[in-house]
Amino acid sequence: MGQELLYFDDLRIGDRFHTGTHELKADDIKRFAGEFDPQPFHLDDAAARQTIFGGLAASGWHTAAITMRLLVTDGPKLANGIVGAGGEIEWKTPARPGDVLHVDSEVVELIPSRSRPDRGIVVMRSTTVNQRGEIVQILTPKLMVARRSA
Repeated sequence: MGQELLYFDDLRIGDRFHTGTHELKADDIKRFAGEFDPQPFHLDDAAARQTIFGGLAASGWHTAAITMRLLVTDGPKLANGIVGAGGEIEWKTPARPGDVLHVDSEVVELIPSRSRPDRGIVVMRSTTVNQRGEIVQILTPKLMVARRSA
């Protein structure tokens, strides 16, 4: 689907998008956690080994932020940007230092607005995957997407 802007009317259920990658580094995990999620398993290697994670793990919110970055810079080029209107997030496996993440997305539902004919809601399942093919996160956002003017 290239770099051309995509409007609600251009999308079909089953359309798929694949992003480039982002490598996660231990210093980035600790820096993000220090500011936004200061728990021991995100901040300290030794302390993290004593937790259910068994080692340093990225905050789920860090994984979500990386997912957003990948979608914005390398995902579907939605006409009005990636504008959320709700959704659901699941963290399946912790992201770890050295993981190389990418996002695979699929359009799963298209809902034309009844009250605003200039837009619709696109439900897109975005699966964040590491280099071993393990799913680290599933994000199912409802995205507000502009329609083509008639």
